[in-house]
Amino acid sequence: MRLIRPSNRRLSSIASSDSEFISYMNNKAKSINKALDNSIPLCNNFVPLWEPVLEVHKAMRYTLLPGGKRVRPMLCLVACELVGGQESTAMPAACAVEMIHAASLILDDLPCMDDDSLRRGKPTNHKVFGEKTSILASNALMSLAVKQTLASTSLGVTSERVLRAVQEMARAVGTEGLVAGQAADLAGERMSFKNEDDELRYLELMHVHKTAVLVEAAAVVGAIMGGGSDEEIERLKSYARCVGLMFQVMDDVLDETKSSEELGKTAGKDLITGKLTYPKVMGVDNAREYAKRLNREAQEHLQGFDSDKVVPLLSLADYIVKRQN
Repeated sequence: MRLIRPSNRRLSSIASSDSEFISYMNNKAKSINKALDNSIPLCNNFVPLWEPVLEVHKAMRYTLLPGGKRVRPMLCLVACELVGGQESTAMPAACAVEMIHAASLILDDLPCMDDDSLRRGKPTNHKVFGEKTSILASNALMSLAVKQTLASTSLGVTSERVLRAVQEMARAVGTEGLVAGQAADLAGERMSFKNEDDELRYLELMHVHKTAVLVEAAAVVGAIMGGGSDEEIERLKSYARCVGLMFQVMDDVLDETKSSEELGKTAGKDLITGKLTYPKVMGVDNAREYAKRLNREAQEHLQGFDSDKVVPLLSLADYIVKRQN
């Protein structure tokens, strides 16, 4: 048991400065990016890949490698370290979570889904490689995520932990997670609600599945890889759910208040297509206040962890609620 007596100080008061945290994030991102780059080669033992496979690998790398905040894999690594593990132990699983995220972005952007043409400041995957190759790339990323996680056994992680981590990822992807959230998102465009409370409940349930679930999985898998106790895992899961919802709330707010150039993706599209968003249901100002409340709740779930090791997670929550793109 690594939980300790909570400090009398308010937890957020020990969070590092914005500049220190950005530097910390950048350092973590460098390690993550290197591991991701190595995971999808363009040749095999210096022999070029078969051309059809090479095209799929290019499509996978196109969405996976450049840009991205790496919030999910970073959370996975920090959760592992928080419960006493090493970064290297969780790196394969962290990469796996980011692969699942990238795969979901490719599918989300397809014409039959959200029909988007801009992602991270560049054309979406299907605009570059075509819909057929993009779908194959998304499937391949999901498959590779499982393979990456299973590789953790070579780092000394027990097969029991690895199996538990794979089960958590599977739950996050299927009809208990991302698939359910996307289905709810599509259905919500043509639904009517009796009142604002019903609308808000539906919106919350949708984003618990579509957005928060993979953030939860990142924290849970990291804690599993680090050998965390059930209590530690549950605390981190609760923290991550708040962070995931907060991320979505701020995403909705920025979609209405920022330009496409600032966001690196099409701004105002949710409003045009009539999608359910937090600003639509409760207004921009109330949505911002809700994000702040989620931040406070997230930090409360971290009470009792080591006050030094928990700083990156406190700072991550603050970073998300203050982000501008």
